[in-house]
Amino acid sequence: MLLSVVVASISQILLKKSAQNTYGTVVKEYLNRYVIGGYSLLFVSMLLTVYAYSGMDYKNGPVIESMGNIFVLFLGYFAFGERIRIRKMVGIACIIAGIVVFYL
Repeated sequence: MLLSVVVASISQILLKKSAQNTYGTVVKEYLNRYVIGGYSLLFVSMLLTVYAYSGMDYKNGPVIESMGNIFVLFLGYFAFGERIRIRKMVGIACIIAGIVVFYL
């Protein structure tokens, strides 16, 4: 399940990379390597999620999925040099606190 979340996070980074570029035509805007790769990884993530749910408790799924926000934050930092501001850190702290509370 965690692998599924990481793959989905990488697909989001690819789609953002595509959104930052400009293309000559609408077709190139939606059919380029970043978009095709991003949606392909999203499909792989969906398959991994379905497979993971077949062998785990359903209550753990949403908790693990929420970690995707944390992965996207750090991938954005490393891939795009995005600044991690205090509001983002507070949001991540809330997510982590929610995970901790859920498992107590």
